[in-house]
Amino acid sequence: MNLIVIVLDSFRQDHVSTYHQGRSAFEGIQPCQTPNIDQFAEECIVFENAYPEALPTIPIRCQLMTGQRTLPYRPWQPLAPHDVPIAQILKQQGYVCGLISDTYHYRAPGMNYHRHFDCYRWIRGQEYDPYVSAPSQRNINDYVNKNYPSAWRKRIGQFLANTDRFTDLEDWFPYKVVDEAVEWLEDNRTHDPVFLWIDSFDPHEPWDPPAAFDTYTDSDYDGPRLIMPMGGLASNWASDAEINHIRGLYAGEAAFVDDCLGRLFESLKDLGYYDDSLILLLADHGHPLGDHEKFLKGADRMYNELLKVPFMVRLPKGEGARRSKSIVQFHDVLPTVLDGLELGNNTSSMHGESFISVLKGDKDSHRDVIITGYHEGVDRCIRDSTWSYIQRPTGEPDELYNLIDDPREQVNLIDQFPNEAVRLASSFGNYFRQQGGAAIVKGIQGKYEIASGSVE
Repeated sequence: MNLIVIVLDSFRQDHVSTYHQGRSAFEGIQPCQTPNIDQFAEECIVFENAYPEALPTIPIRCQLMTGQRTLPYRPWQPLAPHDVPIAQILKQQGYVCGLISDTYHYRAPGMNYHRHFDCYRWIRGQEYDPYVSAPSQRNINDYVNKNYPSAWRKRIGQFLANTDRFTDLEDWFPYKVVDEAVEWLEDNRTHDPVFLWIDSFDPHEPWDPPAAFDTYTDSDYDGPRLIMPMGGLASNWASDAEINHIRGLYAGEAAFVDDCLGRLFESLKDLGYYDDSLILLLADHGHPLGDHEKFLKGADRMYNELLKVPFMVRLPKGEGARRSKSIVQFHDVLPTVLDGLELGNNTSSMHGESFISVLKGDKDSHRDVIITGYHEGVDRCIRDSTWSYIQRPTGEPDELYNLIDDPREQVNLIDQFPNEAVRLASSFGNYFRQQGGAAIVKGIQGKYEIASGSVE
């Protein structure tokens, strides 16, 4: 059986139309149009509760490629010599392994994530990739406002320089990624079996969709094209109109990625891969769009807009397609994939736990509770299917949200239901937490005057 893994960067679950079907959770959120992902989802097991084990970009790739946790002990770092990644495992089993990506962090010197792939192809120029040294031909003031400091102007200037010559759809990054992937799939169809890892950096910021997909912004807006939001409170550096414009640019970028994926899906069908492949489509994480007053990823943004991702698995011939509420994490992915390829005897040393029984329809549950966050950060999010508990640094109030009644996490219920916070906090020991955080169970118990498991 062939294996094809499609990873998208920063794609929010609530911006994929299929996740809105029959759900009130996204009331008030208008997704972009994603007809190709939606059609693909009809033949997949679609997971509603898939989470990164830790963030951001590189730790997530480590979890996906090795089946190991990163939150307790591993920061952003290269693939280590002792790591055993998926390409190494499958290559030893006779797979021809390919990696196609414009995620420039893979390409950075020494990162080593292309190790053991028979073929790796990099598409250059994303974000701040030092690809073009000449200054941009465009006016930087058209892409920033008066609040952008020089460091941010320089970053945006690098991206503009990298993309100055973009004119046709074929020039944009996701289009190139799909082109390279289709070419590789065509050229390697004679191999049996093959493994292809396709990694699209879009819809990661900066958000500069081609004109044909820039249809989610207000046509009356006449301010700068803020393709790169800054951190901190958005109200400190952007007007309401600018905030809405940035959100529209993100939606346009996501819609363009979907359009490019349509070409990939058609090629998979034409080349026969739909019949003999296990195909995964997922995002590494979402992206805050000012939902809780801030843009960009960050250790303090442990909410659905960052943590909830689209995650879909298509079995050969689309068998068992359905929606699942099972809670899974990214270090579970590789053990599951290997089980699906009948190579499960390679998984005993992995932290992740296979959810192959969910894929086969034998059950519809996996994990009861998960923990996630940034290795370098203090904040942690511990959640189950109903409650999300956010542990804040010492001196900051913790948060508790009912994900069923309040999926946008607007009403902090920690004072009303402290026992739920203690229950979730008790699920994971201090090994998962940076010292100095409010996460220590003993501290939680004292904070809410809980003794012997009861609220006083």
